Amino acid sequence: MPLTTGQSRDNGRRTVSKRSYPSRTTAWLGALLPLVGALAVMATLGEAPVPAGATDQLPDDTGSTRAVALQQELPEDDATTAVAVFTTGPATSDAPDDQTDEGSGATSGRSLDRAVLAQLQRAVDDIRADLALPPGPPVVPSEDGTAALAVLTLPAGGSADTADLVGDLRAALDDTVPTGVSAQVTGPAAVEADLSAVFDGADGTLLLTTASVVALLLVLTYRSPVLWLIPLIVVGVADRLAAVVATQALAGLGVAWDESTVGILSVLVFGAGTDYALLLISRYRDELKATEDRYAAMRRATARTADAVLSSAATVVVGLLTLTLSLFPTTRGLGVACAIGVVIAAAFALLVLPAALVLFGRWVFWPRVPHLGDPQLVDGRGPWRRVGDSVAGRPAVFVLASIALLAALASGILAINTGLSGADQFLDKPEAITAGERLAESFPAGTADPVQVLTRDQPDAVRAAVDEVAGVVRADVSARSPEVAQVDVIIEAGPGSVNARDTVTALRDALAGLEDTYVGGTDAQLVDSQDTAARDRVLILPLIAALVLVALMLLLRSLVAPVLLVLTVLATYLASLGLSWWLFTEVFGFEALDVGVPLLAFVFLVALGVDYNIFLVTRAREEATTRGAAAGMLRALTATGGVITSAGILLAAVFAVLGVLPLVVLAQLGIVICVGVLLDTLLVRTVVVPALGVWLGDRFWWPRRQPSPLQGADT
Repeated sequence: MPLTTGQSRDNGRRTVSKRSYPSRTTAWLGALLPLVGALAVMATLGEAPVPAGATDQLPDDTGSTRAVALQQELPEDDATTAVAVFTTGPATSDAPDDQTDEGSGATSGRSLDRAVLAQLQRAVDDIRADLALPPGPPVVPSEDGTAALAVLTLPAGGSADTADLVGDLRAALDDTVPTGVSAQVTGPAAVEADLSAVFDGADGTLLLTTASVVALLLVLTYRSPVLWLIPLIVVGVADRLAAVVATQALAGLGVAWDESTVGILSVLVFGAGTDYALLLISRYRDELKATEDRYAAMRRATARTADAVLSSAATVVVGLLTLTLSLFPTTRGLGVACAIGVVIAAAFALLVLPAALVLFGRWVFWPRVPHLGDPQLVDGRGPWRRVGDSVAGRPAVFVLASIALLAALASGILAINTGLSGADQFLDKPEAITAGERLAESFPAGTADPVQVLTRDQPDAVRAAVDEVAGVVRADVSARSPEVAQVDVIIEAGPGSVNARDTVTALRDALAGLEDTYVGGTDAQLVDSQDTAARDRVLILPLIAALVLVALMLLLRSLVAPVLLVLTVLATYLASLGLSWWLFTEVFGFEALDVGVPLLAFVFLVALGVDYNIFLVTRAREEATTRGAAAGMLRALTATGGVITSAGILLAAVFAVLGVLPLVVLAQLGIVICVGVLLDTLLVRTVVVPALGVWLGDRFWWPRRQPSPLQGADT
């Protein structure tokens, strides 16, 4: 930690030597060189492109992953499927059938007659020729006569290539279908294209929204027309540098990531970096009230902030790196990327921000300019001191009441249902989803996205076994090579439903005796994702809690305080998950929680929740050396209450920004973390931890012994 070159203790206060960083001669270099270097790295390298591996999104070594591996051995392994859906109205319509527009052959009622079907077949054949698509099966009408479908094979490429081709297909269908017939495209290719469209310009939108939210909250916090620009610029550069370094590192290490990784990374860097900046600037403002020289004030503020920031960052990084134990490739990538981001955010907060701030005079705080001799926060009599006095009056009551409230909120976790289907992934349903739902009204629900069975065994044996499974409509061999065959199984159950998952399980049981035979497809991937996510939670959640506990023990050199702090963070997590589930079901209308949300929310909430406790208790430990344990905790609350509350509200708002992307998983993750951070900031850190510190006194720090309070020191 190259922050100081010498320290001494004088009457309980650290004195930082004039050779420490920043100084008048090093401030310009400390501010400009890292910023210029970061810009040079960004201009030279840029973000690495998102990899397009076939199994990057799938759990390691599961049936669906092995099915994809076998699928790559087929001659058509580089192909994907789109389903064109032709309709004249809902299947439930009572309009008369077989009505056509005279002279055109187009339908004007609710039935697709032979003439219209012939027109549709010609249109599909022309589109296949124009788009250079291979021949395929004919247009198939539904039994109710209100719909027809055509399966088209598209060459598989990157998400952008698939999206472009699906767009061309949709445009061509709109131009060629008969009057009165609507055409939509669904199937795996269309879902991939619509999912890709979600991220078109998403990074820019997310970055702009995040920066705007941070800027607004910084202005409200500092009430200064200038000050907010400095941390915003420093953190903004750190964010862009983190995106470049993280993606290049992942590409170099061969670790997978997806389109959402950079968005989550950006939110985390902005949130954590701004929190560190708020803590440093608050301490700097306080030191300016006791020190005439702003360079000396910054050296003291940096030295006193560094322990909390470095401890916090180290805890977050350790927590994030546990994600490398996940069986999901992209989850491992997210953990590595976010760990890199937090390191960069902490480095910019402790090295670049102090130098940038100290270049300006006290006037940068205008109109609330700190003057020598002004009362410091810790000596104030504002709202946080009044909160502390209330907590100190009846600490046991506050602790027990808070526990009861958190337990009531956490009760919602008993009703949580996990597992989002493809249709549930989007906040606003795209065409691929609405077309799939319409298709299910006239055809078996699994027609658009059949279950795929990949085998090295005899395909006839596979079909015979599949036909015996309840819920199977039809099974056809769709592709084969000398070694591998693919059997597409159309099932009755709708995609993503409980019945679909049960059918997948039944298929796997029926095929268990066949050699190298695996069940894949969207529903199989959902089943494997649920099982794998449960395994990840069982392994990673306790490990994170244990690592955070050890980190706090090393930092505080105590046993009781770390255990209590970890318990409060765990209680916050459970309460936020329970309260969020109520919001999801009663307010937002979500029927399920994405399988990855509980784990990611735990990582971020535990790591970030401990942050605020570290900020509080490190200051409490500092104050306790001269004031005693109970009084030290109250003075710490008085000094840090405002800045930590501002940081918590800012972090909660930043994570809520994930909701600007129309993906349910990101909206859910943002809401859970937002709720959890607010609970931690406004209840746990404000009431529960101070109440425990006052209630237990010196026992809170056991076995570390606190020195006796100075004689005559007021509390």
